[in-house]
Amino acid sequence: MNAPRSLIAALAIAPIFAAAQADFPAKPVTLVVPFAAGGPSDKIARDLAEALRKPLGQTVVVENAAGAGGTIGAAKVARAPADGYTLLVHHIGMATAPALYRKLTYKVPDDFETLGVINEAPSVLIGNTALGATNFAELRNWIAASGDKATIANAGVGSASHLCGLMLQSTLKAKMTPVPYKGTGPAMNDLIGGQVNLMCEQATNAVPQIEGRKVRAFAQTGTQRLPLPSLKEVPTLSEAGLQNFNVQVWHAVYAPKGTPPAVLARLNAAIRAALKDPELVKRQEAIGLTVVTDNRLEPAGHRNFLDGEMARWGKVIKESGEYAD
Repeated sequence: MNAPRSLIAALAIAPIFAAAQADFPAKPVTLVVPFAAGGPSDKIARDLAEALRKPLGQTVVVENAAGAGGTIGAAKVARAPADGYTLLVHHIGMATAPALYRKLTYKVPDDFETLGVINEAPSVLIGNTALGATNFAELRNWIAASGDKATIANAGVGSASHLCGLMLQSTLKAKMTPVPYKGTGPAMNDLIGGQVNLMCEQATNAVPQIEGRKVRAFAQTGTQRLPLPSLKEVPTLSEAGLQNFNVQVWHAVYAPKGTPPAVLARLNAAIRAALKDPELVKRQEAIGLTVVTDNRLEPAGHRNFLDGEMARWGKVIKESGEYAD
């Protein structure tokens, strides 16, 4: 009895696929960043790309695919060949997009393989220096008295600053007026100029403005104070009275769904090795980032963490009623 042609073909190409996986990577690997060049996520991806070259033994290039709050770049990777040569470096927006966007062209986490959470950083609640409040207790009273006349800037729907602002309002049981911008730069400029009152921004972007005394820092959003000189005396929101408040902006790496297990294991091992690079750790810490060393570096730990973040932020976004188009 003759074997079906499809089976014969499959058996014939199986050794080819096995060899390709064993030789991975045999060509440059691309890290897709779903944001514009020059921003925090872009810098993180470029630092990671540099650190990955040695453990992978290949060139690692960064490709920016910006737009729609990071969903364009994520969709690009979801549709890419599942061979390990096209990866995604995305932040917390990976967990919030399903709740924010009603017409995503991909599914989280179903269309991706998790490769590990690589870093995290708190945001800093900052305000323009014209505000009468000088500490968080005074600011909290000011917000309560101002109601929705208090304005809080963000870098666009789905941005870290937008999400942090939503969580702050939810925790305070206060409704401020959000003012969205097309990026952190214009939002920060208007905050400094006094056109808006507050902003909840990543430490990587806020610290230079705090050090230059262009804005006032009221609180940090993580569980511990960052050891940076300009933030050592700035309390966490938990210390300031908002118990268990914790908003961390984290970044993680993903591959398209269906990437072979052997390739995923090779990539995860390379990522773990890269995160032990002293130069990478030094660069990350210099801008307020903490390199992840816990079980979130494992694909399963990353997946569990992502599920939890999706549930947590989905509730906050639903309560706020603020959705993207």
